[in-house]
Amino acid sequence: MSELCPKRLSRRHFLSSVALTVFAGSAGPVLARSYIGGNLPWTSYAADPPRQVTAGGWKFFTEQEARAIEAIADRMIPADNLSIGGKEAGCAVYLDRQLAGAYGNSSRLYTQGPFLPGLPTQGYQGADNPMQIYRKGLAAIDAYLKQNKGGKAFADLPPEEQDGFLTDLEAGKVKLDNNVDGKALFNTILGSIMEGFFADPVYGGNKDMASWKMIGFPGARYDYRDHVSKFNEPYPYPPISIASQPFWAEK
Repeated sequence: MSELCPKRLSRRHFLSSVALTVFAGSAGPVLARSYIGGNLPWTSYAADPPRQVTAGGWKFFTEQEARAIEAIADRMIPADNLSIGGKEAGCAVYLDRQLAGAYGNSSRLYTQGPFLPGLPTQGYQGADNPMQIYRKGLAAIDAYLKQNKGGKAFADLPPEEQDGFLTDLEAGKVKLDNNVDGKALFNTILGSIMEGFFADPVYGGNKDMASWKMIGFPGARYDYRDHVSKFNEPYPYPPISIASQPFWAEK
């Protein structure tokens, strides 16, 4: 997809740039799940701990929706010599579990009107929560493709046609039914897939910390002081997931 990942931009450089955004705090569904509660003084690990997501079955997606998302994830993050693809990394599993929880129904956000167009810096300002966005959006994609691609679903199209459709969706050239904004839907899906690819594996994606190994991210390590001043040197130790920390397992 030309707009998503120009040929002159390497996959590693592109994904590394996106990773900086995710780690800086754009991964709302992940960050919203851990918070400090209770009375002071605060006790270590007394907060709501992340729970290890396991693959197997779908909590939100239907089989048809899951098949579409997995196929989209594999086109947005295709497997190559740098890492596994989006489907194998578990991006759809990550997104499925997020949509089945607080993120999906926006239970921790203010969602009352009035609903007015916002600035790009204000983020999404619409009435639909993420569950509704995905349910309507995937249904609209399926209806459009079956009408324009000989009755085929996205997952049944050859890779070049999948890429062509996503490129047009990103550019706002695809007119979907039910007042679904194709460009906004593309950006929502892309953000979710990237979160699943770069988030801690405890949330269901980033299988075997594949993306962290690819970009050299050390993961959930406590102390980096011995390496802060070592500029332009790769971190010498493998990444660590929250899931590997014994104090979470005790919860």
